[in-house]
Amino acid sequence: MATEAKKKSPHLKRFHYTQDVAVDKPFNWKQMVRLMTFVKPYAKTLLPIAVIAMLISTAVRLIVPVLVGTYAIGSVIPSEDINWLIQLIVGIIILYILSYIGNVVRIKYVNLLGQNVIYDLRKKLFAHVQRLSNRFFDKRSAGSIIVRIMNDINSLQEIFTNGIINLLMDVVMLVSIIGILLYLSPPLALAVMIIIPIMFYISTKLRKNIRRSWQDVRIQQSRLNSHLNESMQGIRITQSFAQETENTEYFNGVNTDNYDSWKTATRKSAMFRPFVEMSNAFGTAILLGVGALLIINGTVTVATFVTFALFIGMFWEPISRLGQMYNQLLMAMSASERIFEFLDEEPNVKEKENAIELKDIEGHIVFDQVEFAYDEKRKALHEISLEMKPGQSVAMVGHTGSGKTTIANLINRFYDPTKGSVKVDGYDLRDVRLDDLRQRISVVLQDTFIFSGTIMENIRFGRPDASDEEVIEAAKVVGADEFIQRLAESYETEVEERGNILSAGERQLLSFARALLANPRIIILDEATASIDTETEVKIQKALKRLLKGRTSIIIAHRLSTIRDSDNIIVLEQGNILEQGNHDELMKQKGEYYELVKSQFQENA
Repeated sequence: MATEAKKKSPHLKRFHYTQDVAVDKPFNWKQMVRLMTFVKPYAKTLLPIAVIAMLISTAVRLIVPVLVGTYAIGSVIPSEDINWLIQLIVGIIILYILSYIGNVVRIKYVNLLGQNVIYDLRKKLFAHVQRLSNRFFDKRSAGSIIVRIMNDINSLQEIFTNGIINLLMDVVMLVSIIGILLYLSPPLALAVMIIIPIMFYISTKLRKNIRRSWQDVRIQQSRLNSHLNESMQGIRITQSFAQETENTEYFNGVNTDNYDSWKTATRKSAMFRPFVEMSNAFGTAILLGVGALLIINGTVTVATFVTFALFIGMFWEPISRLGQMYNQLLMAMSASERIFEFLDEEPNVKEKENAIELKDIEGHIVFDQVEFAYDEKRKALHEISLEMKPGQSVAMVGHTGSGKTTIANLINRFYDPTKGSVKVDGYDLRDVRLDDLRQRISVVLQDTFIFSGTIMENIRFGRPDASDEEVIEAAKVVGADEFIQRLAESYETEVEERGNILSAGERQLLSFARALLANPRIIILDEATASIDTETEVKIQKALKRLLKGRTSIIIAHRLSTIRDSDNIIVLEQGNILEQGNHDELMKQKGEYYELVKSQFQENA
């Protein structure tokens, strides 16, 4: 059904996931060593206990076949000494109890080790992503980033919880068994192990193909999560245009791709286990044939042959697990490539090592011959030069794409200018500490983001160390206290992500309270009143006078009635400044601003 839906839908190519492609690198152990560096903090605590427990249980497994084959069959049973037999049985039971205790301790500590490593890795990746520049997020969907932080790191869990110790245990077991087999009978050991080079050759041929398949699984999961995230965010638009059926068909297509990638990867990975079992069958056949000849020739005793057979049964077990482990390593490799791709991503906006500490500022902003382009095709700003004096209210108007928001982004240093410089109080923004700069700037957007949590927590986001009284005072100043008091739990009312229980005006008032609480020297209002009704706008205009008083403010607005009292109004068009001045001056010029006001007046008439 999903495949049919995928074929029928005419819009399956509406999204292009160019931001998430295969990272085609050869399997290299240097990357795995890099991954293992996350184990280093626990190398002196959790890891030694797990290793000791593993060595105890492994030693028991190696001792028991010798006791059964060499001693029980070779000496005890022929001597018919019951006491010796009882002692041997009791000894074997004690050894298995010791092995049981070792396995319990091993499992406990490797799981604790794995969870700690996963926690550290996810924390580091999230912290790193938080510091990346806006260009990084411009190129990637939220779902793609979530997949890296959640799914890709989760896929490493098996490696860290069991893989490391199991790999070590199987290697120790395999090397020990090979040594014992060579000691018992070199001719028989060499005859049985002749198939190992063949196994290695075939598995080498398969590994690149399998690794690529698991990487494709990660990509398809990323696409699936991206679409899910987009669908949930835009569910109201989907329902408004009655596009549920088409959206479901598209999801079925993406889901089918994800299913097919898993099916392909698991089918290829499944070839390992039967291949090892087939090798086991050939090894057993060789053991019986060559062993029988050696017993007949008197080269090998029956007791030695039985011991040898017991170890051969154990010999294929670690090889089989190593085959499975290799599949896990391939999965981990494809996941780690994607994780390290993010960790190796450098911010476009970097802070200098000797960055200047920005203390109290007045808010004097200067653009000096600034050019900027989001890509190579089109410039967003063309040699812009302007000055915003401390405490001045500056409005920017112009058609969509004229460069208003770009100027605001450069002041916040979300991007760096392609040419020229942006200065605050005489300091080039590239020379000052990022945190110092952004702590002194507050931004209020048209689409206010409300976090999951209480009203109190959302306002306090502007200054986490603020007291309850300061939060409430900020809400009162901007006029938000009135509607907050009407809520069921007042300031402790829980709001879900994006604050859907609140109106657009109420969300905007919360954003004003948040900005006021931060007490910035510079405040940017980016279409902050665009989604607000006339009655609420009157309240907000009163709040703005208090909010903007004594602060340098940059107001981006299409609704020109909200900016007529600004000290300076800058009219932009396609990245150029056409004219600037206060409302009265620009109206007298009868230029572009005059035409904008005139057209809006006619629209509202």
